[in-house]
Amino acid sequence: MNFSRQTSRALHEDHRANLQLLGRAEQMFAKAPRAQASRDPELLKLVAALAQHLQQDVDRHFGFEERELFSRLREAGDGGIAMLLSEEHEAIRAVAEELAPLAGGVASGSLDGAGWDTLKACVLELVERQVSHIQKEEMALLPMLDDLLDDETDRQLAFDYAAS
Repeated sequence: MNFSRQTSRALHEDHRANLQLLGRAEQMFAKAPRAQASRDPELLKLVAALAQHLQQDVDRHFGFEERELFSRLREAGDGGIAMLLSEEHEAIRAVAEELAPLAGGVASGSLDGAGWDTLKACVLELVERQVSHIQKEEMALLPMLDDLLDDETDRQLAFDYAAS
């Protein structure tokens, strides 16, 4: 999609990168047998990338939207979408909280077979929730921002997001 605002474009670029990572995660975890998972270097790198994504990008991205955008949507009369997206942020954060110690177990080599099963289920749930969430933001939030933000506000928000 082509967005006219810098803020929308920045969020869209994050979405594209996240969808690539999530797509790789879905493909690898859907086919990875548990017995080989702990020895697959690509899968181990992917788990580390997911952990970093959850620790940095999700908090940064969600926090920015919640601090800077959702209140503007509510003020413009679009509080329903802001509430829905906030609820989805919480659901994704809950999966991320469950996933973080499992990813730590992968990094330390201490994750057992049951842990890999739980990790796989968490990753696939994360993929499902986050892909659906990104689709909503791409189809609703970002076009709304293009209409809602003026040039100066957009510049400032884009700068703040880049600096965060």
